Amino acid sequence: MANLEEAIIARIKKGNLNFEILVDCEKALDYRAGKIKDLNEVVASKGIFVDVRKAKKANAEEIKKAFETIDENVIIDLILKKGEIQLTAEHKAKLREIKRKQIISFIHTNAVDAKTGNPFPPQRIEMLMEQAKIKINEFETLEHEIQNVIKELRPLIPIKLETRELEIDISASYASSVLNLLKRKTKIIKEDWKDNGNLIAVVEIPAGIQEEIENDLNKLTKGDVDIKILNKK
Repeated sequence: MANLEEAIIARIKKGNLNFEILVDCEKALDYRAGKIKDLNEVVASKGIFVDVRKAKKANAEEIKKAFETIDENVIIDLILKKGEIQLTAEHKAKLREIKRKQIISFIHTNAVDAKTGNPFPPQRIEMLMEQAKIKINEFETLEHEIQNVIKELRPLIPIKLETRELEIDISASYASSVLNLLKRKTKIIKEDWKDNGNLIAVVEIPAGIQEEIENDLNKLTKGDVDIKILNKK
């Protein structure tokens, strides 16, 4: 069982009652994410409560009416997956930091300066987020927070999300290895193999990684590659 002294409350509301359990914060989040399967690793105390702080347990009638079962494992599983987990301040800060890094990575990869077409370095995105005093909500979805951050950055920089179609012309000696790289890092739209073994591939990429793709291709082919932008959208 989890450490009772460090346990936090997880709860779900059914009708007029809250049904609460005591759990390890980090392990509860891991269980919800599917990283832990054993409930015994998560819970810090047996029993389903209507008020943990008053040590008031739910009776069998209340539990049966709310959940149509008295199987504690089924109820605990439901609370952990669908209920509210009262995170500690430390875990809230940890989730915010993880999400902040994900947002910075997304903007660096998928957004460009609308005036120059260049991607924004991660350090600049981080600096601008601090300048705009953007606060990350650990409970909102990543997609919602990305849109919110981009909206708040627009008064400071001409930012836009963009994808690009590239045409890549590769000689026969490098075609196979380049194709493997493109399959890993891009969305391949078209492959046109020539009689001499050369390959012309059309790929779609987030605009922010064009420089990375070009560097990878030049390194792999020792510069023997032709890259053209066909479309921006």
